[in-house]
Amino acid sequence: MKRDKALDAAQAADAAFEEVRNQPFPDDIFTAPELRWAVVGCGVIAHQMAESFALAGRKLAGVWNRTESKAEAFAEKYGVEKVYPTFEELCADPAIQAIYITTPHNTHIRYLRGALAAGKHVLCEKSITLNTEELEEARALAKEHQVQLMDATTILHMPLYRELLQRARAGEFGRMNIAQVAFGSYKEYGDLKNRFWNRNLAGGAMLDIGVYALTIMRLFMESAPREVVSLGNLAETGVDEAGGIVCRNQEGQLGVISLTLHSKQPKRAVLSFDRCYIEIMDYPRADKAEIVWTEDGRREEVAAGVEGYALDYEAADLERAVAGDEEAQSLIGYASDVMKIMTETRRAWGVVYPEEEK
Repeated sequence: MKRDKALDAAQAADAAFEEVRNQPFPDDIFTAPELRWAVVGCGVIAHQMAESFALAGRKLAGVWNRTESKAEAFAEKYGVEKVYPTFEELCADPAIQAIYITTPHNTHIRYLRGALAAGKHVLCEKSITLNTEELEEARALAKEHQVQLMDATTILHMPLYRELLQRARAGEFGRMNIAQVAFGSYKEYGDLKNRFWNRNLAGGAMLDIGVYALTIMRLFMESAPREVVSLGNLAETGVDEAGGIVCRNQEGQLGVISLTLHSKQPKRAVLSFDRCYIEIMDYPRADKAEIVWTEDGRREEVAAGVEGYALDYEAADLERAVAGDEEAQSLIGYASDVMKIMTETRRAWGVVYPEEEK
């Protein structure tokens, strides 16, 4: 079934689920010992994770939400074992081993502090924190309490990128020279209080969509950028509406990023190497890419993973990290590099959230 790429993100995710709902679940996704998971928050992405677990024949062990009635409805819908009346009670329960945080960006650090200090492994939705300082604090807490912290940005977990990275690191493509990455969504100005435009909810293009573009760029760079130049346009609410970012690392590799929340653009990444370029459309949860070889113009399609299992891959990577998989454990380093770029760029544009003014 060919999906309509004009669908919004939630609709596209629903369509991807439908494609795999009646298919046998792959036996190569969850390969580490299973953890008992709880979810914090009951928004769209929490529902997607519950559905993703269901595809694998698994259930969440717990849920907490600020509005208890929403948590109860969520638990009833997905067969969640326990609804916790407070976040503190969830963290104190020794039966819970891993927590998936799905609340707004500006609340993440609050829940990260509680969960990590309680000895829980954490998968946290993007943007994992508001800024570099918060992420450094969270990583220090994870290290202190000997637990795993993982960023849920899908690009870090999709099998397609693992396969392409293996081939790149083996030298098959030659040197990566430039990554050109675009992401554009159209959000109405009509409701400037919604989360996309709301400064009090850490709105703006950078934390909502920029994290995807910068993550795919960073994955294929040999090292983190040392130089970043940019221009950004702000909405009347004070959050970033659109921006252009150019990055360069010590190896001279370039990244060129374009973002907008008020104009539709294709979610398109082009990674240009000496021997080929790789084009990836709808890259946040991509399961296909096309390689165009420089020498003869030959086109090669690469397929790995399945879009409908995107959140299963995230949970599986956390379980792999807990089991000692060093590759999975290293993913947080990419998140830190991306967060540094986002923090410095956003501040250069004058986008500062209320939590950062305290």
